Formats: sequence, C-alpha cells, structure tokens
Amino acid sequence: MHKYCVILAGGSGTNFWPISREDKPKPFIPAGTSGLSFVQQTYRRALELFPAERIFIVSLSRYREVLVDQLPDVAPDHLLLEPYGRGTATSIAFVTYKLLAMDPEAVMVVTACDHYIGTDARFSSAISKAMDYAAGTDALLTLGIVPTSPNPNFGYVQIEGGSEAYRIGEPVKAKTFTEKPSEELARVFVDSGEFLWNSGIFVWKASAIREEMHSCCPEITNLWKGWQKNLGGAGEARFVERVYSDSPNNSIDYAVLEKSRNLSVLPCDFDWTDIGSFLAYYDYDSAKDADGNLTAGVRGKCFLKDASGNIVYCDEARKLVVLRGLKDYMVVDAGDVLMICPRDEDIMKDTVREITCPEFSEYR
Repeated sequence: MHKYCVILAGGSGTNFWPISREDKPKPFIPAGTSGLSFVQQTYRRALELFPAERIFIVSLSRYREVLVDQLPDVAPDHLLLEPYGRGTATSIAFVTYKLLAMDPEAVMVVTACDHYIGTDARFSSAISKAMDYAAGTDALLTLGIVPTSPNPNFGYVQIEGGSEAYRIGEPVKAKTFTEKPSEELARVFVDSGEFLWNSGIFVWKASAIREEMHSCCPEITNLWKGWQKNLGGAGEARFVERVYSDSPNNSIDYAVLEKSRNLSVLPCDFDWTDIGSFLAYYDYDSAKDADGNLTAGVRGKCFLKDASGNIVYCDEARKLVVLRGLKDYMVVDAGDVLMICPRDEDIMKDTVREITCPEFSEYR
C-alpha cells in the first residue's frame, strides 16, 4: 500500500465573507445542513477511501487550534502546517517532499476541501481507477467532469479525442488547460465537445510531480534543496520557514498544469461542483423552499412572505429572521456584521473589496 490522500485546507474564502474571516476562513465554516465544516466533510469522505494514517491535511500554522478542534482524531504529524500562504504549488511541493521522505513509491490524491461531491459509488470508483493508473505511469492525472453548463468559474481541460473520449471511461491525453475563462469562451469550450471541467482533484506519484515541478517551476523546487536531511528532523520548522519566506505565491494550475506536456485526464460523471462562493453554494444546495429561498444557514426561526430567491444566514439560535417583499437578495447575519445585498456575484465581490479598507479591518 503506497496510496495517500492530501487535503488542501487553505485559502481566505473572501467570497464567503462575512461568515468566512481571516481567523476562521472557508474550510472551517459550516457547509450545508449537516453542521459539519468543509474540511470535516472532506475528511469524512477521505476516510471512506483511505485509512486515517494515510490522510494528510495541509493548512496554515495559525489555524492549528481550529484544525485540532474540528479534526481531533488527526495525528499531529499528519497536519502539515505552513508558516505563510504561498499558493497551492508550494503546498503541494511541501507534502510531496514529506511523502517522498516517508515512502519513495507514494501515490497521492490531492483535493481541495471546498468541493461538493455526490455520495454514490461513481466517485470512489473514479478514485480507485485513477490511483491504479497513476501507480503505473509518470503522467500527472486530473479528474475531469463532463460539463453541464458554460461555467466561467471552473478550469477547463481540452482532451484528445473530443467528445468520443467522454465515453471511453479511461485516462486520455490533455491538450490544453485553461483556468477560469470568460463566459463566452467557456460556452465555446462546452459547445465544442472537447473540454472537461477540471475538478481540482489530482492523482500522481510523488516522484512524478516532483520531477514535473522541477521542470515547470524550478524557482519553487530549488528552494527545497536539502529536504532529505531537514524534513522529519529537529530542524524541519526552521527549514520550512526559510523555504516559504523565499517561495513565490503561485497555484499548481499556473505553475505546472498549464505548462505540462505530461498531463492526462480521467473523464468522470460523478456529481461535483466547486463551492467557491455564496452563489455557487446557492446553486448546489437543494434545501430551498418552494420560492427558491435558501435558509439552511438559519439556526433559529425564519419567517418569509412574498420573498423569493434569497440566501438567508443567521448563526444566532435565539434570533427570529423576518423577510418580506425581498427577491434575489443575500441577508447574512454573522453576529458583528449584517450584510444585505443583491444575490449577484459582481456586486458581492465589489462589496468585499470595498470593506477591505483599514476602517473596517476588525471585520475581516
């Protein structure tokens, strides 16, 4: 057994402000009616496929306490804590060298913790097939989802073989990788029948991603020289601090995947979405009332009349939330912040940008 699961639990989650804050970002806020956070749900899903000793969590060191609180069964040495946020490329480099130090034959699944994934057997079957494939090749593998709409918030992978490749159910060679195209370009991609959504779930041998990173982003891997003697020893924290101090901030998508000629895709049809914002959460959550109001985040009572298409959140169990005559709005009561604004992606992003000024720093 050389199979491992890596959960990336970083990111600021500003698209979920004011629920997501600097001291408790999106991975640690409740996701859906279960009451479990994004990282808790992802960890539970991983436990269905991997033993606990084969699961690693990568996050920032300042979130150690909330990680221990939410995932008390995870061993301390399975929490890989970063001193600074430097993007997913550096996070993946960190866990790659850690795994290589433990198991030179390691094969890993790398996943973010803000995905919705269906509970049927299609996901577990895809992971099993992907890991078996990755174990026998040096190719990098991403799970590609057959698109159902031209969503500009997802990455797209063009595959060899076009729409016929969807039906093969086996890994196929990737031709191009595009991160978050415009809506017009996304529509062209979907209509062509040659593109899959990039799920952000990657499977590869640790040795394979190390070599590909060294080829595509040596400015990151060169910083890890000496990892063999420093990782796992008394000087690990000091070594990692130095690496992160000098490391560029870059995602694995831009640093490697868009440059690599060694990328393959496994076409998949399991239920999946990237819950990157309130709007994505609204689209995926089926717990809406007959008028399209989503109130799953209301802990207390809620009274709605002549209201439709709203997202309502309130984490105070003793508070009654009353909405009347409101359509397509977001009403988010996070205790010290009450936000009321149209349910519109651009307006939401603009609002978050405007409140980042020093005057409102205590609410970040």
